Amino acid sequence: MADDGFAFDGKIAEKGPLGGAESAFVALAEALAARGHSVTVCNRCEREVTRKGVRWAPLARDMPHTCDLYIGSRSHRVIGLVRHAKRRLFWLHNPARHLRKPRNVWRLACYRPTLVVTGAYHAQTVPWWLLHGGCETIPYGVHDRFRATAPREPPPPRAIFTSNPQRGLDWLLDLWARRIAPAVPGAELHIYGGPAVYGAFGARRASEMEAALARADGLASRGVRRFAPVGREALAAALAEARVMLYRGDAGETFCLALAEAQAMGVPAVVTSLGAVAERVDDGVSGHVAADDEDFATTAIAALLDDDLWRRWHSGALDHQGGLSWDMVAARFEALIG
Repeated sequence: MADDGFAFDGKIAEKGPLGGAESAFVALAEALAARGHSVTVCNRCEREVTRKGVRWAPLARDMPHTCDLYIGSRSHRVIGLVRHAKRRLFWLHNPARHLRKPRNVWRLACYRPTLVVTGAYHAQTVPWWLLHGGCETIPYGVHDRFRATAPREPPPPRAIFTSNPQRGLDWLLDLWARRIAPAVPGAELHIYGGPAVYGAFGARRASEMEAALARADGLASRGVRRFAPVGREALAAALAEARVMLYRGDAGETFCLALAEAQAMGVPAVVTSLGAVAERVDDGVSGHVAADDEDFATTAIAALLDDDLWRRWHSGALDHQGGLSWDMVAARFEALIG
C-alpha cells in the first residue's frame, strides 16, 4: 500500500485525530494484516515501524518490486511505484473529476489499475472516457469502537459537528444562531475539528479553517462550544453524549466517515443531499435528509426536543446503520486479488 499525502502511521491513528481518508487507510492495512497477509505501507512516515502486523516504511525507499495486491491511494504519483503486481488498485477518496488531468490520464492508461470508489455518488464522478482497469465500489468500514453501542435514553439537547470546518460549518452556524438555538432552550452545538486532523496539509490550510472556527467562538451565548480535534476514544465518548449530528455536507464529500461513526453509535443525523452524505443516513429511519434550509432547521429542532422522535431514530441507527466492519472491507479488497 502507498500514500503520498502527509505523514501518518498506525500509532497516530490510534492515539490522535486523523482525517477520514487517512483513518481508512490505516484501518484497511491493519485489517488485511489481521487476516494473515504480509502488509507493507510506504508513505511519508519518518522512520520504519511495525504496528499491529503492518510494516510502515518511508515512501520510495523500500518499495517492493512485486506483490500480489498493490493499493495506491489518492495521488497519481503512486499508481506505478510497484512494477509487478498481480492486481493493481487505485483507491480514490475524493471526487474523481481530477482524473481528467493529463498527469493522471497517462498513468491510468499505462498501468490500468482498478479504481476503487466508496459509493454511488463517488462512482458518478469518474469520467466515463478514462482508460483504466475497471471500477469497484467498496464503502469505508466503521471501527469496532463505534459499532458496539448499547441503546440509551434521550440525552440533553446537544448537537455535534465532527467534520472539516470548511465543509458547511459557516452555513450551520448561521442556521443555528438564527433558527435552531432560539427555538430550543439550553441547546448546545459542540464542534470538534481543526487543522490538526490533517497534518502538514492542515497547517497550510489553518488560516481558512480557523476563520470558520472563529465564528463559533463568537456564538458562545447561543450555546456553541468549540473543542480541539480528538482521537478515537475521546470522539466516541463525545458522540455518546450527543443527541443529533447536524451536517450540511459538501460536493467534495464522497463518503463521510464522521457521519458513519455517529450513526453506528445511534446518533440521529440531519443532513442535506450535498455530496455523498445522504448515502450515510436512512431517511426517516435514522435521521433526515433535508430538502432546504427551513426543512433542515425544523427537523433539527424536532430532533433536539422530541424524545419519541429521537428514540425512533436512535433505534433505527443502531439497528440499520452499523456499516461494514473493517474486516468485511478487507475481505472485499482481498477478493480482488483473484
